[in-house]
Amino acid sequence: MNLILHIKLETSPAQHAKLLELQAAFAEVCNALAPVVQQTGCWNRVALHHLAYRRMRQQFPALGSQMICNAMYSVSRASRWVYQHPSSPFNVQKLAGRPLPRLQFLQQSPVYFDRHTLSLRDGVASMYTLDGRIRFNLPLAPVDEQRFRTARLREIVLLCRDGQFQLSFTFGDSAEPATASQALPLGGEAAVMSAPAILPADNELPHYLLVLQAAASSGGPTAPVLLPARAPASPSTRPLPADPTFVQTAP
Repeated sequence: MNLILHIKLETSPAQHAKLLELQAAFAEVCNALAPVVQQTGCWNRVALHHLAYRRMRQQFPALGSQMICNAMYSVSRASRWVYQHPSSPFNVQKLAGRPLPRLQFLQQSPVYFDRHTLSLRDGVASMYTLDGRIRFNLPLAPVDEQRFRTARLREIVLLCRDGQFQLSFTFGDSAEPATASQALPLGGEAAVMSAPAILPADNELPHYLLVLQAAASSGGPTAPVLLPARAPASPSTRPLPADPTFVQTAP
């Protein structure tokens, strides 16, 4: 069983503004990568890096090289769900040769971090932003500190919910100690929840994601329409999670 640790961040108004700015810039890069995925049919993270990294660095120099890589991870992660998940209505096998729809990330999309962009020393977390690093005092409960030392850390995500930022850490089952790059013992007001062991990173239908699909029309362009992106459940496929998303039909 995988676990997700949610830690609320107590930010000053200036820090909150910097995180909002970072979140918007991160989504902008994701939206620049989405057409590359749509046009090439490639969402493998390594292959996408070869295709688009240099272009993204030139187009978004302010974001920094590592955050560009993290944006590629975000797009690859979302694409796997949309184009490969058996319950997705946009699974490539269900499209039967039709063009891929394009993903669109909203401004409230999560921001992914790694050991280069988020670090800790002496109980203080240092987080990358567009305007230099910001720091938080993050005490950690003993049980959570032990989890960081012994469990495998799979993902570090910055989210904003109900106007408050939080860090979410996904841990996988592992009997081996975490490596230096995985050991990021961050604290604060925390809550732990369980996550399915199968496809732990891909089993959510993100509320921050739109799927844009051109409408087939013989009588001229069709105005954009919002439709629920859901597939009927069947015994042979896992049902879609309850968190809704939408498909936007565009001319």
